[in-house]
Amino acid sequence: MHLNEDTMREWLAAIRRDFHMYPEISNQEIKTTEKIKEILRNLDVTVQELHGLTGLTALIPGEGNGKTIALRADIDALPIQELNDVPYKSRHDGTMHACGHDVHTTIMLGVAKHIQESGLSKKLKGNVKFLFQPGEERGTGAKEMIAQGVLKNPNVDRIFACHVSPDLPIGVVGVNRTQSHASGDRFSLDIKGKGAHGGRPEEGIDPIVAGSYFVTAVQSIISRNIRPTDTAVITLGTFTAGKAANVIPDQAHLEGTIRAFRNDVREQLIQRVHDIIQGIELTFHVTCRLQFLESVPACINDEHTSSFLYEAAAHVCGSNNMRYLPPVTGSEDFAFFAIERPSAMIRLGCANKEKGFVHMLHSPHFDVDEEVLLIGVRVFTEAIQRALT
Repeated sequence: MHLNEDTMREWLAAIRRDFHMYPEISNQEIKTTEKIKEILRNLDVTVQELHGLTGLTALIPGEGNGKTIALRADIDALPIQELNDVPYKSRHDGTMHACGHDVHTTIMLGVAKHIQESGLSKKLKGNVKFLFQPGEERGTGAKEMIAQGVLKNPNVDRIFACHVSPDLPIGVVGVNRTQSHASGDRFSLDIKGKGAHGGRPEEGIDPIVAGSYFVTAVQSIISRNIRPTDTAVITLGTFTAGKAANVIPDQAHLEGTIRAFRNDVREQLIQRVHDIIQGIELTFHVTCRLQFLESVPACINDEHTSSFLYEAAAHVCGSNNMRYLPPVTGSEDFAFFAIERPSAMIRLGCANKEKGFVHMLHSPHFDVDEEVLLIGVRVFTEAIQRALT
């Protein structure tokens, strides 16, 4: 049975808009998980819940002892106030699907629907496993799912995933041959000094001055310790200290991120941050506490798998709509899956200037041309057919 595109298009849009209206942040995707479970059970797909974790896995078994292909979709939203004026605007104040995870989830549910209702499930020589993953925005979900054994029973041979891309117009698919994302290490730094009156600074130890030197010093790491041919980024995003203009506070708090394409460069950046903190402690007589809150390695596609998805997408979208892309300095916890199994993530263009879909990921105005939903279903259905029939 061929895909009834009009019926599927309507079904996908309704599902995606429901997810979009009721977003949930990382590791709190309780109702999202229940909704996914309900849809899958209505499709007669076997669901496996996770222990002490939101998200779930699902399995469509094939005939014989063929391979198992996993399809991964992240399900969490961001703590962003949506500013779009649309009927499906977020109903949860301060929370929004601003990174397209509602789209990714809907696409993979659409693939399950098509496999079950088209009769394709009876033609599969192997299994299709769905990984609906929580906590991507915090970089924790993939690692926690792997620890629970989701890549076993049956053993997963390859993993496919997608991410919407407002950098690409609707109908265009982007592929990274190998590296797709940088590593991402989010850190916090607490600097403890000694409070004092602003008019008598000699009686205190100023954590703001020490923190300011830290901000300046870490910016020299990229320019003076890393080769110009190596891509790396250090960004300080928060610096909080004090509440009064005439008072030296006793502590300051900073948070930032470190990103690199190579693991040896990543290690060098982290070590230099430690070195600078030691110097600041000695120079300013402060006490520093550095913590790494989230750490995600660089995401590397398996070249054979990315080429496989390129060919499947080209068959659906046309070779003229395919693009090979350079890696980006954002991070993606799909990297943990890619370490464990041959994996690849592709980019699905979702921009449409004529319809006003031009805003970038993590913007309070982000939205997609919903035609991307059907394109995604067609691409991954084609990939499953090529891999397992």
